[in-house]
Amino acid sequence: MTTFSADFSTRASQPPIQLEPPRLEIAQPILEVRDLNKSYGSVRALEEVSLELYPREVLGVVGESGSGKSTLLRVLNLEEQPEGGEYHLGIPPYEGRNLLQLERFERRALRVKHIGIVYQNPHLGLRMNNTSSGNVAERLVIAGERRFHALRAAARGSLEVSEFPISRMDDPPRKLSGGMQQRVQLAKAIALKPALLLLDEPTTGLDVSVQALVLDTLRRLQRDLGIAMLVVSHDLGVIRTLSDRVVVMRHGRVVESGLTDQVLEDPQHPYTQQLVHAKL
Repeated sequence: MTTFSADFSTRASQPPIQLEPPRLEIAQPILEVRDLNKSYGSVRALEEVSLELYPREVLGVVGESGSGKSTLLRVLNLEEQPEGGEYHLGIPPYEGRNLLQLERFERRALRVKHIGIVYQNPHLGLRMNNTSSGNVAERLVIAGERRFHALRAAARGSLEVSEFPISRMDDPPRKLSGGMQQRVQLAKAIALKPALLLLDEPTTGLDVSVQALVLDTLRRLQRDLGIAMLVVSHDLGVIRTLSDRVVVMRHGRVVESGLTDQVLEDPQHPYTQQLVHAKL
């Protein structure tokens, strides 16, 4: 009968296997601004404003009228030049560059290819007498596309993704409802799959049912396309629905920031408490 013996003493003398802990990759911001300052005469619209936005994240900016949130949006869209500060996008070939120092033609190229915006007032973002598909195609033309069939197909695809009724793609925005105008703006903004989407009061002036549809579309687009979004609103319901984190502004300054649920459920700054309680 064959017997087997185990050499436990040898095994015990061997050093234990060392397992390396999993390495966590620290996400880098896709957008970062530092110490932005902007004045209009004696009025300080932005004062030492700093914030970050990470890939696939939605950042809400909330505050009452005059808080500086719309000025911040215009600066991020390179429409306004602040007196000081830095603005960085973590996308090639702009990494490490202060976008506020770009030449005019570089700013235009950056806005067209990498930044989309939906304005509160559709008249600011659309040519109201052009066709809806033509409005979307205009962005593609500026980016260099010249083939009619390619423009038509791309515009149609962008409108479909934005849940715009294709049967009306040749109607001008002036003949459309407010909700449909916002969808045309959205289709135009995402036509080139931007790294950053800016939303300025995207549901203001819309009926409650239409607001819900627009918010559903925005959430689906963010999930499916993974676009980082910065949404400005005075409506805490919109911020709660869309945003992962929130920044609260007052008189041009950031007074509180954090996870959306945390800030809205347990606000720390008296001004944030006032905003939240006013909506209860």
